[in-house]
Amino acid sequence: MVPKIATHYHLKDKAPFLSLSDLTEDELKSIIQELDSRRTQNNQFNRVYGGRYMELRVKTEQRLRELFILAGGKPKRKTPHYFVLGQSYWFKNLCSDSHEVSIPLSYFSADTISFTYPDSFVSMGFMPEFGLSVEKKDYHGNVFRLHELSTVIDKYGLPEDDYSHSYGSYANEEFEKFIEVQVWDESPIQWINEKGITQKC
Repeated sequence: MVPKIATHYHLKDKAPFLSLSDLTEDELKSIIQELDSRRTQNNQFNRVYGGRYMELRVKTEQRLRELFILAGGKPKRKTPHYFVLGQSYWFKNLCSDSHEVSIPLSYFSADTISFTYPDSFVSMGFMPEFGLSVEKKDYHGNVFRLHELSTVIDKYGLPEDDYSHSYGSYANEEFEKFIEVQVWDESPIQWINEKGITQKC
């Protein structure tokens, strides 16, 4: 069964849909330091931001956008807002104090939504350049449009969620845990404003 929603996870003391890619260099340095300090001070904060994380992210997002446009997409942002298809127990518990925003897929414009199978970092193919092993799959390297969702899931199935709570070296493990959804406009912000969700900074 194809999920009907996309879910965005965020820290409970931060607003949804904040993006590291939207920050200036000085802002980025400060926020990365804050996130790293959370991990060292809280053993239930498992998200890792290595020294070359942003370099990998920039390459990944550039390729994502290029492939989305080639596939006929019409992005209104330089980088997307990120979701998982349906829900992900693994992603939610990557940080113990995660909150979530779930939005029906039908809310989004088909011109500004895409997905990768699985996470775009894995799919876009740059991880080996950063010393992270990835077993190549048929669906890697593709940015899919919303109308292709049922076909892709019929062919490959849904990734199996991970309930193990084993996060110690997740960046170096097989990473086929969820389908990532990218939204290339500000409709997620419009959604939370319509629903009256409080924006924290």
